[in-house]
Amino acid sequence: MSRYVNRDSTAVAAALTLPPAVAAALVPLRTTLSNTDVALILVVIIVAVAANGHRLAGALAALSSAAWFDFFFTRPYETFTITKSSDIRTALLLLLVGLAVSQLAARARRLQVVAVTDAGYLARIHATASLAPSAQAGAIVDHVRNELVDLLDLRGCRFEYGTLVGRPPRLEPDGTVVVGHRTWDVDRLGLPDGEVELRAFGNGRFLGRFMLQPTPGVTSPLEARLVAVTLADQTGTALSAGR
Repeated sequence: MSRYVNRDSTAVAAALTLPPAVAAALVPLRTTLSNTDVALILVVIIVAVAANGHRLAGALAALSSAAWFDFFFTRPYETFTITKSSDIRTALLLLLVGLAVSQLAARARRLQVVAVTDAGYLARIHATASLAPSAQAGAIVDHVRNELVDLLDLRGCRFEYGTLVGRPPRLEPDGTVVVGHRTWDVDRLGLPDGEVELRAFGNGRFLGRFMLQPTPGVTSPLEARLVAVTLADQTGTALSAGR
């Protein structure tokens, strides 16, 4: 996560500094380059910033590019005033195209992150499935317990065989968490304090439960919770086969 935070901070800094730097560097060519060519060069800068940062960085780059295009390339020069209607249209198009491109670039980056994340989730499921045919049921329980700690950023996790003592909060098959008779807002509040049970079934029979020990302040996305349920199901299948 820190890698993305640093990357986004760098992109914001680039959004504020690159457009004026590039625009100023093009000033000596003001008599030979058309304003349309300058606008296209600045769009390239916007794309580069947005592709390497978040949506805010792309939007800042678009606003900055439009402002410095106005300052350096529209008459009267070196003011933020535009007198020619053609320059107004070019500046507005630069801004609008820049904002649209930044949205597309940010969306492409988000989809890339989701794809990488989903690949990681699938790898966990595949690793457990590969382990199941040859390993002892206890080894699979230990493997899944460690996977759950890492997947959900837990403080710890233990497994109870065949017991339903008490009524702790429960992670349901659809990824929701139930406390008593109400649904807990995991996305906003994280997992409830204490322990949360995740039940393991095999051939329709309850065989045990993982007792999840959440880390305070940590939220787990729905996708991760659904993978956790799948891992518990794999454990139940392995325990049933072991019987």
